[in-house]
This record gives sequence, C-alpha cells and structure tokens, in this order.
Amino acid sequence: MTPPAAEPGPVDLTALAIELLDRAAAAYARRAAHTLAHPVDGLRQTVIALLAGVDLGEHESPGAASLQVLRGRVRIVAGNGGVALGAGEIAPLPMQRHGLHADEDSVVLLSVAVEV
Repeated sequence: MTPPAAEPGPVDLTALAIELLDRAAAAYARRAAHTLAHPVDGLRQTVIALLAGVDLGEHESPGAASLQVLRGRVRIVAGNGGVALGAGEIAPLPMQRHGLHADEDSVVLLSVAVEV
C-alpha cells in the first residue's frame, strides 16, 4: 500500500527569492520562476525573479490575478497606463493585455485564480 502524499510545507519566500535571483543572473533571459506546490484547487502561485531592465512582454491573464512585490520595484504596464509597485505592495492585474517591467532586481509573487 502506498502512503498518502505529504502536504506541501511552508515556503521560505526570502530564501526562494535569493535562489531565483541567482538563477536569473545565470540565465540568458535574465529571469527565473518557480510555481509553488499548492493544495488549493483554483489557485496557482508563482514566484518570479527579474533582473533590472527585464520586461515580460504583453500577455493575457488566464484568470483574475494579483501581483505582490517581495523585493525590488516593478511596473505593471497596460495600454497607455500602468502602476508602479515596490516591496511589500500588492495590486490586482488588469484583465486586459498587460506586461511587467523590472525597474531594479525584483522578485514578485503572482497569484492567479484558475478554473478547476
């Protein structure tokens, strides 16, 4: 008989941020990401590290989403507008096409509501 899978434990976001920034520094695209194991249906959370000056080009969101800055400063760009966020700030992502720009080395937590 196979034992049940263990529930994911706590994640040290500070340590993960450092690891992802190191991986981003070694990557051609100058970014790195890790999707968290999550036992909650309908929620996907990804930690993304972007080095200063990196853009995530315009894209659609697969569902309602928010972006929390864990470290650094970023700008959410949508249409002719946008919003600047710094460490400790969180904002909903627009439901229109949008992009993300890192003003400095940054790490963000992207939370997306997905259909189950």
